[in-house]
Amino acid sequence: MKRTDETGGTTMTPDQVAAASGNASWMLISASLVLLMTPALALFYGGMSRQKSVLNMMLMSFGAIAVVSIVYVLWGWSMSYGSQSILGLFANPFEFFGLRNLITDTNGNFIAGASGYANIIDIGFQLTFASISVALISGALAERVKFGTWLGFVALWVTFVYFPLAHMVWGGGLLSHSATGLSAMLFGSTGEEANVAPIDFAGGTVVHISAGTAALALALIVGKRANFMKSPHRPHNVPFVMLGAALLWFGWFGFNGGSAFAADGAAGLAWLNTTVATGAAMLGWLAYERITEGQPTSLGAASGVIAGLVTITPAAGDLTPLTSIILGVIGGVLGAWGVGLKYKFHYDDSLDVVGVHLVAALWGTIGVGLFANDRGLLTGGGMEGLKLFIIQVLIAVIAMLVSGLFTALIALLLKSTSGWRVDPKQEFTGIDITTHGESAYDRSIL
Repeated sequence: MKRTDETGGTTMTPDQVAAASGNASWMLISASLVLLMTPALALFYGGMSRQKSVLNMMLMSFGAIAVVSIVYVLWGWSMSYGSQSILGLFANPFEFFGLRNLITDTNGNFIAGASGYANIIDIGFQLTFASISVALISGALAERVKFGTWLGFVALWVTFVYFPLAHMVWGGGLLSHSATGLSAMLFGSTGEEANVAPIDFAGGTVVHISAGTAALALALIVGKRANFMKSPHRPHNVPFVMLGAALLWFGWFGFNGGSAFAADGAAGLAWLNTTVATGAAMLGWLAYERITEGQPTSLGAASGVIAGLVTITPAAGDLTPLTSIILGVIGGVLGAWGVGLKYKFHYDDSLDVVGVHLVAALWGTIGVGLFANDRGLLTGGGMEGLKLFIIQVLIAVIAMLVSGLFTALIALLLKSTSGWRVDPKQEFTGIDITTHGESAYDRSIL
C-alpha cells in the first residue's frame, strides 16, 4: 500500500511515512538540543568570568542567537546550501533570500528535503549550529569589549566566515566530496570507493576550528585586559561552569546525533561515541592537571568535557567506540596543554577558546584521518587511508586560513569604526554596571 506524502505529493509506503515521521521528530528534538547549547554556553562562560562582568558575558551568547536567527533566515541558508555556488566558496545569498521557495510548494504543501521530512526542519537545525559557532568566540573577549560592536561582529562573521565554510564543507563546495572539490582535484576521483571523502561529521572545521581561530585573531587584535597576567582572573562561580558544561554535554547529543539526519544506527553510534570520548577526555584533562599542577580541579573536569565533545564532533559517525576513547583521551590532554599557550605567548584568550576549541578540533579533524573505521591511516586504510589523512590535514589548514584572514579583516574594520574596547574606567568598574546598568548579585537585597 502507498499513500501520498503531504510534503511534496510523492508516493510513500506506510513504512516510509513512519520512518520520515520518526526522523522528523528526532531532528526537531536535535534542533532544540542544539539551541539549548548557546544558553548553556552562557552559563559556562558566565561562571568563568569575574563577578562584575558575568551578565555581559552571558548576554554575548544570547545576543548571538538573536542576530544569527535573523541573518540566517535572510541570507544564511542561501549562502550555505544554495544551488548557485560561486567558485565553490559560497552560494548566491539572494537565491533563497528570506527562505523563499523553500518552505511550501505552489499547493501549500511543505517541501520535503533530501531526508524525506520537511525541509524547514533542516533549516532550523542548521540555524542553531550557526548560533553556537559564533557564540563560542565570545569567550576570548571577556570583560573588555563593547556590546554593540560584538553584535555587529556576529552578523559580519557568520556572513563572511561561517556561511562560506558551511558551503565549502557541507554544501557541495570546495572542501566537500564533489566533482569540483579538493579531493577530486588532488586525487582525481569522487567515488566513495576511493575512500578520500573529507570527513566533518558535525562541525570540526565549520564550527570549532573556525571559532577557535577567530578567537585567537580577536585576542591578538583587540588586545589584553588591563591587568592580564598581573592579577588573578579566577572564575566567580564554578557551579555555574559545571552546570553549563552539563547542559552543553546534553545538548551535544543533538549536535552530533542529529548530524546523522535520521533516527537510525548512525545517530546511535554518534551518541555512544560522543559519550565515551567525552568521558575519556575529562579523565585525560584531569590526569594532565594532576601531573602538571598537583591537583585535579572541577574547572578542569568541566573544560575536559568540552574538549572531549569538540574532539569527537568531526569524527562521531566514523569511529568505533574504542577508537573514540583513544581520540578523546588525547584530545583532553591536548586541550589542557593548549590552554597554557596563552601564558607562554601572552595573548589574552580570556576563557580558553583556543585551547578547548581550536586545539581539540584540530586533533579531532586530523585524528579521524588516522582512526576512521576501516579506512583511516591506522585502521586498515592503506594508501587510501594516507589520502584521507592528507585531506583531513588540508581541510583543517584551509578552515584556519579562511577564518583567520576574514576574522582579522572584520576585526580591523570594526576597530577603526565603532571601536572594540570599553573605556578603561568601565573595564575596571565592570561592564555589567557601566554598559547594562545592572549587577548579577545585588547585596542590598537580603
